Amino acid sequence: YMIALFKRDVLLAFRSGGGFGLALSFFLIVVMFVPFGVGADMSLLAVIAPGILWIGALLACLLSLDRIFQLDFEDGTLDVLATSPLPGEAITGAKAAAHWVTTGLPLTLAAAPLGYLLNLPSEAYVWLVASLLTGTPALSFIGSFGAAVTVGVKRGGLLLSLLVLPLYIPTLIFGAQTVTRAATGQDPLAAWAL
Repeated sequence: YMIALFKRDVLLAFRSGGGFGLALSFFLIVVMFVPFGVGADMSLLAVIAPGILWIGALLACLLSLDRIFQLDFEDGTLDVLATSPLPGEAITGAKAAAHWVTTGLPLTLAAAPLGYLLNLPSEAYVWLVASLLTGTPALSFIGSFGAAVTVGVKRGGLLLSLLVLPLYIPTLIFGAQTVTRAATGQDPLAAWAL
């Protein structure tokens, strides 16, 4: 049942187009606007690139969190899932995994070309992808709990952001630190492991 629920959510995300395309577009816009805001100094962009890429990915992931349960809540599917033999953890896990496949994975794949735009040192590309590949699932799974809490609240997007953003801070710190350490020639393994 979990695999069927996962496939259903992935298909719905691709059919509706809102979560997948919107998050990727937002990520691209954030990264493209940074040089306009801080200037075209390539050495400065190289220094702030890990943080900008991680913040962009985090905000893009946050943008689509409310869709994890909201559509199912509106059409009554969530009530059916709640009474199904699947435990709530399995339902939440399948929905969070589908969110990651449709949001986090595309952001991870888009990060390397966007890192080039920010003059990210070449030594950091592998670690950028590795940190996002391990960090974005955490963003989806942490965000799914916030989405579950705010599912019945009208205009719960702001409340969802306030609940989830403090929980995202460790993932952001260690993800960006992994890329920063790799870019500066230090060992990124300790930050990546955390």
